Amino acid sequence: MIAGVDEVGRGPLAGPVVTAAVILSPDDPMLGQYRDSKKLSEKKRLLMYRNIRKHAVAYAVAQASVEEIDRLNILHATMLAMRRAVDGLSVKPTKVLVDGNRVPDVSVAAEAIVGGDNSVQEIAAASIVAKVVRDRLITWLDVKYPVYQFAAHKGYGTAAHMQALRDHGPCPAHRRSFAPVQRCLHTR
Repeated sequence: MIAGVDEVGRGPLAGPVVTAAVILSPDDPMLGQYRDSKKLSEKKRLLMYRNIRKHAVAYAVAQASVEEIDRLNILHATMLAMRRAVDGLSVKPTKVLVDGNRVPDVSVAAEAIVGGDNSVQEIAAASIVAKVVRDRLITWLDVKYPVYQFAAHKGYGTAAHMQALRDHGPCPAHRRSFAPVQRCLHTR
């Protein structure tokens, strides 16, 4: 019962950081095909997401809010969200494998694997689940705050996003502890 854990959204200037924990079934028909979510087309990612939800032994999604990111910093907020995802699993894993070089404080054995989303199926599956969920959250933010065009850049600091920040200042979805957002707090 290996749980893979990954996050999406550490680098953006807006929105929550989203994590997922996934325990795959040995009977999963797509086992062996999962890849880092960033290397998949949106269509392929959605197909795999639906398959994971249908066939996984267990999966859980968690997040750390913008307020938690600003209060704790992005690393600690990510670790909090990862712990929440592991704690949210309906089946307790025997081991947790985390993409990256740090592990959250969890109640089972855990190991960090740099590049794990490319080499461990459970971590790749977690990256897919987290990416699909975060993209949906960002699409909702795009509807709520259309001047920032979140759906186009997912909250990353693109030229268009930075221009919208300069023109309109930050909205409640922006991470005020991030330097590019801080610089725009007093521009209006």
